[in-house]
Amino acid sequence: MAAPFAAAQPASPDQAQPSPRAGGDRSPATTAEIWDGNHDGVYTCDEWKAYLGRLFDRADRNHDGMLTPAEFDGVRRAGSALADADFGYFDENQDGKITRREFVEKPNEFILQFDKNGDCRVTPDELKDSGTGQKPPGGRGKRS
Repeated sequence: MAAPFAAAQPASPDQAQPSPRAGGDRSPATTAEIWDGNHDGVYTCDEWKAYLGRLFDRADRNHDGMLTPAEFDGVRRAGSALADADFGYFDENQDGKITRREFVEKPNEFILQFDKNGDCRVTPDELKDSGTGQKPPGGRGKRS
């Protein structure tokens, strides 16, 4: 499923933490703080994509621009919200490889849920006004 923005995570793969979907119980701010690149409390699609790009580059051990299932395991082990991610979810054309575009362009559930005005940014006011009391997921494609 293509989307105008991707699902992204922490500013550094080393700082990544499990998402609520991965079994943790994190508040929206705690989960998104990880990938808020400039730490301004506004969570953007660009920040998420930048994080995923760095994570992809780190996992692509042979630098061929694609992740194999073995390389994708490195994404899971990074301790990120993608710890329970499913390889098949990201492999859109089911060719056994995940391209950078396939990986980075997945929508972020946190942004989809809390970006009330559709500007690809979640502000503190949007979080405060959500009133759901639910904790947002940090990523998509959880393994079953």
